[in-house]
Amino acid sequence: MSRVADDIAAAVNHLFGLPETMEKYIFPPRSHTETTNESKGVSSIPVDILNSPKEYTLFMDVPGLSKFDIQVTVEDENTLVIRSNGKRKREDGEEEGCKYIKLERRAPQKLLRKFRLPVDANLSAISAKCENGVLTIVVEKLPPPPKSKTVEVAIS
Repeated sequence: MSRVADDIAAAVNHLFGLPETMEKYIFPPRSHTETTNESKGVSSIPVDILNSPKEYTLFMDVPGLSKFDIQVTVEDENTLVIRSNGKRKREDGEEEGCKYIKLERRAPQKLLRKFRLPVDANLSAISAKCENGVLTIVVEKLPPPPKSKTVEVAIS
């Protein structure tokens, strides 16, 4: 991995409190020799993550997929999982004997991304929408805990 990718991985790991083993979900292997059985036939979804004061927002490009093709779940109490069956229908010619002479648009593969949610993520306030080939997931933040007050006690 390049130095820039290492720096980005470290920043994302710090932001989301990810252990080293979760890095493979965020930054997929670059060569065929690095792929695991879990990731075979699975495509990574590029993601932008926005951290605002009240929420985390994830933006993912999912061209050719509808909201019915995508599943968003929370597993193991704090892991956000995005899956897709990756099937896109090709339009058949209306007349008999029609066939494609060029196919450049790849059908999406199965998609899988996992993110360990931060401790301030409100698991009961996660929403997702898919519009114009972009999946947007909003994870609201829990309010910060009240600051503890220090009260001095007089010693007699």
